[in-house]
Amino acid sequence: MEQTLLLNATYEPLKVVHWQKAMTLWCQGKVEVISVYDHREVRSVSFSFKLPSVIRLLRYIKIKRRIDYVPFSRANIYARDDHSCQYCGEVFSTSDLTFDHVVPVAQGGRKDWENIVTCCVSCNRRKGGRTPAEAGMHLVRVPRRPDKAPAIRITVGLKNAPDSWRDYFYWNMELDDS
Repeated sequence: MEQTLLLNATYEPLKVVHWQKAMTLWCQGKVEVISVYDHREVRSVSFSFKLPSVIRLLRYIKIKRRIDYVPFSRANIYARDDHSCQYCGEVFSTSDLTFDHVVPVAQGGRKDWENIVTCCVSCNRRKGGRTPAEAGMHLVRVPRRPDKAPAIRITVGLKNAPDSWRDYFYWNMELDDS
């Protein structure tokens, strides 16, 4: 159904939660409702209430933010490997790339930065369930955890965020009216 923006006690946006989680936090006395959706409400036999759009924690929570931390994700692996096959070196579109475990899972390979690389379908089939050495293949570059996040981060859906959320975001660009 609807999502709710969760703010720290300092009005800093923390994350988006499901409206049911927002209601649970409110019933527990942990948050205050800052804004509600105008035409959306939940009804019970004895009462009804409007769905919260923005809630704020009553107690400040300290967030540990590591600037150098890059989450292990599909998009970040593509960015690290420059959308290229790490065996043949050719650049591909995202839809034509797959992932490869350098050391196969069957041989104890893990799903982490040091063992996953982008790979074209052809090279992935050629390598199969073997290590690059066993398959007679070489890596373009040894996989490792990135030192910093890619320069461009794209967050889907912020342009479609409810108007009640916009006051709590820090924009460094002009928003479209569309």
